[in-house]
Amino acid sequence: MKFSELFENEKPLIGMIHCNYSQDYSVLDLAKREIDIFLKYGIHPLIENYFGTAEDCETVLAWMHEEHPDAIYGVNILGDYHEAFRLAKKYGASFVQIDSVCGHLAPKDDEKYAKQLSKLRKDVDVVLLGGVRFKYQIVRSGRSLEEDLKLGMERCDAIVCTGEGTGIPTPFGKVEEFKSIVKDFPVIVGAGVTMNTIEETLRLSDGAIVGSWFKDTHCETGNIKEEYVSQMASIVKLKS
Repeated sequence: MKFSELFENEKPLIGMIHCNYSQDYSVLDLAKREIDIFLKYGIHPLIENYFGTAEDCETVLAWMHEEHPDAIYGVNILGDYHEAFRLAKKYGASFVQIDSVCGHLAPKDDEKYAKQLSKLRKDVDVVLLGGVRFKYQIVRSGRSLEEDLKLGMERCDAIVCTGEGTGIPTPFGKVEEFKSIVKDFPVIVGAGVTMNTIEETLRLSDGAIVGSWFKDTHCETGNIKEEYVSQMASIVKLKS
């Protein structure tokens, strides 16, 4: 499956489900509430074990597959891309995110990784969103940015570009640099998107992943606030 086939005529907004919990909600109940908000406004949920476990993600994905089988949703299992592909296949996820598909490994380890990733992609028909020069990832490849981006284009269906950390803006200059190298290949902005930056973000890129700004605290530790989702969705629709 190709990015353009999954997100036809769309620069998608993808919303993070961090598998958090609160005094009032279990992980599953909070995820249900937050996913329902996202789907109401056309946001595609990305279910991740940021606070919870892979087992928590599986529980949420099982509910998603049962209740919203026709929705576009994805999974990212931090530190275990094999498990992400397994869960995507089992529960009908449309896309998988991996924080780094290129540049994060020394050359001696990179070849094995590339072969494993290629096999997974052949076995599971999903769109792969792959980070290059991703937040918190050390560059060990010894290659230039251009070389890593071109390898990244072979290993995924869209490249995810971030700034230095969670909730920290992704520099527009970095997005422009990525696009100048990859041209028409999709680039997704994966961190730090806010109401103040969403328009320019979508002008420069092919979509955005939003986490912290949708939370009531505008930090990753908060809970999704419908007002913030509605506000950003309205901006995107006006500009679509």
